[in-house]
Amino acid sequence: MPTNRTYEQISVGDTAEISRVCTANDLLVFAHASGNHNPLHLPDTDWTGDGKIDKPVAPSMWIGALVSAVLGNILPGPGTVYRSQTFNFRNRVAVGETVTVRLEVAAKKPDGVVELDVRVTKGEGTLVADGIADVLAPTRPIEFDASHLPSLLVERHRHFNRLLELARTLPPLPTAVIAPDDPNSLEGALKAAREGLIKPVLIGAGERIQRAAEALKEDISGFELIDIENESEAAARGVAMVHEGKVRALMKGHLHTDELLHHVVKSDGGLRTKRRISHVFVMDIPGRDTPVLISDAAINIVPDLNTKVDITQNAIDCALALGLESPKVGILSAIETVNPAIPSSLDAAVLSKMAERGQIKGGIVDGPLAMDNAIDVQAARTKGITSLVAGHAEVLIVPNLESGNMLAKELTFIAHAEAAGLVIGAKVPIMLTSRADDVRARLASCALALLYHYWLVNGAPVALLKSGED
Repeated sequence: MPTNRTYEQISVGDTAEISRVCTANDLLVFAHASGNHNPLHLPDTDWTGDGKIDKPVAPSMWIGALVSAVLGNILPGPGTVYRSQTFNFRNRVAVGETVTVRLEVAAKKPDGVVELDVRVTKGEGTLVADGIADVLAPTRPIEFDASHLPSLLVERHRHFNRLLELARTLPPLPTAVIAPDDPNSLEGALKAAREGLIKPVLIGAGERIQRAAEALKEDISGFELIDIENESEAAARGVAMVHEGKVRALMKGHLHTDELLHHVVKSDGGLRTKRRISHVFVMDIPGRDTPVLISDAAINIVPDLNTKVDITQNAIDCALALGLESPKVGILSAIETVNPAIPSSLDAAVLSKMAERGQIKGGIVDGPLAMDNAIDVQAARTKGITSLVAGHAEVLIVPNLESGNMLAKELTFIAHAEAAGLVIGAKVPIMLTSRADDVRARLASCALALLYHYWLVNGAPVALLKSGED
């Protein structure tokens, strides 16, 4: 608990210092608090305009705020009031650098004023800033417990930014976009095309698609458009184009999922493989070190054990395609022990053993796990769970569609996650976007499809192959 030093307790020569590593989140919080949105100081921006993400530098007054922290917390401490401050800024601070702020009392002036020399350095002692601070020191002891301050959540979706950057290094994926006849679905396809993620073939009612384009003030004359009024027939044509080698992915537009999947799963002319198809949500959750994958929340309503085997393998494959090495897979249930009265706990135990015996490959699988001890280390420790997965799960396999759907939407609307989705297990990736998805969600789904297709063809994710080639 911070305590202060009153004017009478302070002596010339007293010192105090703090050290702090500059993080990207520091820059984002400072931008919001100060209103300074200079792109020079913001992460994930191309402020030079050369098409590459530039490294940000900390605003000078962020450094000044660290001086204020020493004054307010240590010397003199709680109750201190600023009177004046001078600064000479000598060098810049970049994200990842350690900054040390040191204050020394230079003089005690009349009326309770204390003068302090300010010196800010980084690394091994490089001078960043110096100056003089005059403050009104407190006149009585004050203790302050800052633990009650509310936490801040920085809604920064760095995982999707990285996936989009990786996907943009690849040639666009030829994609049949089925029934993009409303502005929302058409806008997502066109934006993905402009970003170089897909090469769309628009299949559906030509007149309605054109009206949607006009509503968006977009010119679609440069895109192939196959005019098919009936949505089911449009879906069938998209599937046929996969067999003809003209497209290598499907994207759902403004039609019901069942109409599209009917043609995907049919035994004659569909896109079936030996594996059951399933849907994977990829969630970019602020504060998590990796993306979190959830499956299946969109296709298999009450999957049996055999179906869960395919769901788990599909999700692992998707995680591998995103660059997660040996992804940690938590099989969820209501409890973390096997209970014959809870079928999902039995399935989880069997899936875990099957992975141990090599029947599910590529990931580390454990279950049953409850949601808390799957993703939170402290919760796992409290329950006494010893596992490579518990507390660190990157893939969550849910018992049924209802629980998965609720989990994904809770993370989206309560934990401020961004979500993208992909259907896996067919001959090509299928972007099963929701009609409620915004453009960024559709872009992220296109990036997933492109990265997953690349993994299918090459047997390794983009990042690993690129580093090997370099």
